[in-house]
Amino acid sequence: MAHHKSAKKRIKISAQRNERNKAAFSKIKTLTKKVLSAKVKNEAEVDLKEAVSYIDKNVNKGRLHKNNAARKKSALVRYVNNLA
Repeated sequence: MAHHKSAKKRIKISAQRNERNKAAFSKIKTLTKKVLSAKVKNEAEVDLKEAVSYIDKNVNKGRLHKNNAARKKSALVRYVNNLA
């Protein structure tokens, strides 16, 4: 257990960040599944736009590495482009 005031504060802040990061990663997974479950190209493109936007926001906030984000976006774009 933390003994210093600053250490106690760090524990609280890291718990808040953990909560926020968990929510963000969960939303990324949800948006990804939404794109991959779409069977019509028009719907998939709308969902893709939302997913890519959210992934980029999380890269800018430092939650996601840019290469990891690029890999996720690339997979989604490939899927949508292969839809009939």
